[in-house]
Amino acid sequence: MYISYNKLWKLLIDRNMNRQALKAAAGVSSASIAKLGKGDNITTDVLIKICTALNCDITDIMELMPGEKPN
Repeated sequence: MYISYNKLWKLLIDRNMNRQALKAAAGVSSASIAKLGKGDNITTDVLIKICTALNCDITDIMELMPGEKPN
């Protein structure tokens, strides 16, 4: 199983935001945004900052997927 952040990218598109705007709104680092883009592990603190900035729930930005993480 792995975590997918595809819901986050779709939410950003719906809100006409890009990754730089998310970085500024949530107050997270470029490295954290890069990790999200790669589907790497990220701290819950970063996820909470993103949810707070976007006024959404954790399930609105990520989901648990079956199988192996795609390359």
